[in-house]
Parts: sequence; C-alpha cells; structure tokens
Amino acid sequence: MSSTITRLITADELIAMPDDGYRYELVKGELIRMSPTGQKHGSITVNLTAPLASYVKENRLGKVYAAETGFKLQSNPDTVRAPDIAFVNRGRLELTGETEGYWVGAPDLAVEVTSPSDRVSQVEKKVIQWLESGARLVWVVSSKLHTVTVYRSLTEITVLTEKDMLGGGDVLPGFQIPVAEIFAE
Repeated sequence: MSSTITRLITADELIAMPDDGYRYELVKGELIRMSPTGQKHGSITVNLTAPLASYVKENRLGKVYAAETGFKLQSNPDTVRAPDIAFVNRGRLELTGETEGYWVGAPDLAVEVTSPSDRVSQVEKKVIQWLESGARLVWVVSSKLHTVTVYRSLTEITVLTEKDMLGGGDVLPGFQIPVAEIFAE
C-alpha cells in the first residue's frame, strides 16, 4: 500500500497563484478548487449584492465585498474562505485599514449562495467556520428552495421564504429586502 503526501499550501502562496479561471479556497492548507458558478447563481448573487452594497455605501456602514475576496480564518495550517458576498463594518475597517492580502478573520456578514452541486454538509461546514471565526451573521441563500437561512449562531437559526423580508438586524441596521426580490428573474 502506498500513500501520497500532499504539501500544504499557505495563504501567501494562494494569493500569489496565477489566475487560471477558477476560484480557490484553502481549508487547513489544502487547496479546494471552486468551479465557476452558473447563470442562476450569478443572478441571485447580484440581486442581493446590488441593494446591499448601495445601502451600506449610502449609510456609510462599512464595505461589501465580492465573491473573489478571501478571508483568512485560521493559520498553521491556513484556511482562507471566500463567501459569495461579505460585509465588514466601518469600525473594524478603520481599526485595520486596507490590507494587501486577505482580511484576517471573518467578515461581520458572510453570504453563501448555494449551487445545485453544493452538498448540504459542505455548506454547513462553511457556516460553522464563519461563525466560529467571528462572523456575526451568515445568510445561506438556496437557489433551489428559494429560501434564505439566517444564522446568528449555531442555535439561533431562522428560515425565510419568498413571503418574508430579510433584515440585517444589528449587523446592518435598517437594511431590508423582500426575499422574493433575491430570486426575481
């Protein structure tokens, strides 16, 4: 019986990798290739990103980041995750300033838009990592079910349907969007 030893990758090596058309995440030093998303996923993501980014900018709450933005959640071995949408509040940005590499720590809000190929267990692992790394709010947007699952913690979970309003609570005070708008064609 033979075994293969795979060299672990660091966050610095990940950010220096040449663009090959894929997105990558790093989980405990192991490189995870993310396939490009489909049209429906992209449309849903923009339907939420645009009003969220406008609201955050208009109210000077912080910054909204796109899917390519990595957040370093763990070191030695490194874990770098990139949610579909992220928000970091102004206070944290002012303390840290702009960084060249990955933001160290979780965003205040991490949004994962599921694709048909996503396994529930993979999405749950990401939610756990976001929350354990300091995210105050995680939204999982199901493209299949047209629901948004809101995680404030691993025990405070709410599932919203297209009849409901999605709100930002104390993380994004005053932000609201009808869930149906997120899935509008």
